[in-house]
Amino acid sequence: MESQELPECPVCLQPYDGVCAIPRVLACGHTVCETCLVNLPQKLPGAIRCPACTVLVKYPPEGPSTLPKNIELLRLIPGSGSTRKHVNKSPHDSRVPFLPRSWSDEFYSNWKIYILPSDAVERQKVSLLAVGSFSTGGEGGSGFTAGYFVRVMDCLSGMKEGEREELGLVLSAFNKQSSRICRVLGLWGDPGDGILYIVSEKQEYGNFLDKNLCGFEKDGFFNFAMIGMEICEAVIALHKEGLIAGCLGFSCFQFDDFGHVCLNLSEVLLIGREVLEVVAKVGSSGKKIGDGEIVLLITDLFKRDVFVSPEVLLELSEKEGIVVERGSSRYSIRYSSDVWLLGCILLRILVGEVFSDELVDYMCHIIVKGSENNELDCSSAYMSVMEKVSSLLGTKFGSEYVSLQQILCKCLEFNPKNRSLVTDVWKYIRELVIKPQFDKMVKLDGASYDENRGRCLVVGKLFLLSRERIEIQEKDVSQGMETNGAANMVIGLTEGSIKSKDLQGHLDCVTGLAVAGGYLFSSSFDKSVKVWSLQDYSHLHTFRGHEHKVMAVVCVDEEQPLCISGDSGGGIFVWSISIPFAQEPLKKWYEEKDWRYSGIHALAVSEIGYLYTGSGDKLIKEWSLRVSSLIYSDLHCLCLHLVKC
Repeated sequence: MESQELPECPVCLQPYDGVCAIPRVLACGHTVCETCLVNLPQKLPGAIRCPACTVLVKYPPEGPSTLPKNIELLRLIPGSGSTRKHVNKSPHDSRVPFLPRSWSDEFYSNWKIYILPSDAVERQKVSLLAVGSFSTGGEGGSGFTAGYFVRVMDCLSGMKEGEREELGLVLSAFNKQSSRICRVLGLWGDPGDGILYIVSEKQEYGNFLDKNLCGFEKDGFFNFAMIGMEICEAVIALHKEGLIAGCLGFSCFQFDDFGHVCLNLSEVLLIGREVLEVVAKVGSSGKKIGDGEIVLLITDLFKRDVFVSPEVLLELSEKEGIVVERGSSRYSIRYSSDVWLLGCILLRILVGEVFSDELVDYMCHIIVKGSENNELDCSSAYMSVMEKVSSLLGTKFGSEYVSLQQILCKCLEFNPKNRSLVTDVWKYIRELVIKPQFDKMVKLDGASYDENRGRCLVVGKLFLLSRERIEIQEKDVSQGMETNGAANMVIGLTEGSIKSKDLQGHLDCVTGLAVAGGYLFSSSFDKSVKVWSLQDYSHLHTFRGHEHKVMAVVCVDEEQPLCISGDSGGGIFVWSISIPFAQEPLKKWYEEKDWRYSGIHALAVSEIGYLYTGSGDKLIKEWSLRVSSLIYSDLHCLCLHLVKC
């Protein structure tokens, strides 16, 4: 006599007991073990879906332990003292999500703190710098749309390692309030245009260009000293974080509520992109440019009040594929490259536009001749421009500030190693305001930098994410997904680029899908198998004949294609999928079925001509589909053997 089947949980299939799989009764009357109830998803607050009947039932906030225990089921368990091995289950839900994440948990924890909510940014009140792009989702409601956070994280994970490293360096260094550097608030993706931005504070009191603070007279020298000192402090703060600006303009320096100078990093990168645009206008990739083009280039930059050191300008030209005749990047970019910018800005503030005119010839001379080992030639050009600057300063301020003129002119040495230190410039300007004997309490520590550690913002990976490149990325997303969307379903769904099509015709639940011969086959509880065209998604035919719910469908896509369907009554129907579609199946078989079980639940076919059925009697059966000719005369001899699960 067969032993009695023990009642088991419909989710984990473990027999109920009073310790590990405690049966709890839901409001619909079905029973589920307490452990599985904890892991069931809550689609609505305080409600779960019964795994047996799929009805939404109330879920107590205290947990499943407050639900009634099914005492009657426990009474059916023989030997109350019997024990069985406890199955350890993770308290966390281990279900695989519908869209697998393209990033790791470590990546998520590192970047989530920088992502701002989609509705947290007002464009007029912050500075924005585009650094990436993401999909805006399906259009017209016809596509799957991933959430805002998922799209931003996918954009970050899709960046190159170098780009992401520099972005993280900027965010981590200036995410908190820093003296003289505008705070970087985080990353924000605009759901409208699909652009990912760095968001920085924007000071409400304008910048140097707005205030027109250039060309100080002698009575305004104290104001110059205060502003110059704070500009130096901003550059020092940048260098302390291992960053080199590479180029600066007056728009980079803004005034806070107290009138102090702050450096906006977003403006620095925007200025860098502006420099690159000017370089691209002068020459194209692979083209050589000479003295005339360089003069036009530098003049154009100075008219915009944008300053860039010679070594950075050469580096940017090389990245654009533009070759400077007789010129090359003889000196590497280092912290002293920013000293050149500092000297240009301070002298431009003191002297006015006349200084820019004098600097054009000198900078052109350095770029063209500086790589030819013409040390003497460059030195003479340097001395010439310094004499002119000295004359301008002497005319304006007299001989009182000769030492200031010397230290600022030293910032413009063609050899970066010979330029003044930022700290030295700061100390001297400070002495113009506070005499050394009264300034013993202030010390500038920690201002020594490792030249090998410095990263130049405007020639780095992050800088190359210009708006033109972002537009190209957007074009690739919109065009590439149309042609290759089926190749990577997960990426397409995540980016909201895969469109859906509704096929309506079944009267009950759809239980299975199969594809063969350019057709889609669907089985359903309505006892039918429908055929759909994959060209225009129209309904072509309906296979009828099953007397029970059709639970599964498979296809054999060979020389003579077949569609095979199985129902809950144990019926297996073989249909020809050659046009015209037949109304009757080629063959029917009915496997032996016990009244306690529910027929066929699964079908599979092998490459060697075997059909496998999974049934409610816990057996997998193997059937032969081999035929002796194109006529299926041997299909009535199918059942070969049983395989015990």
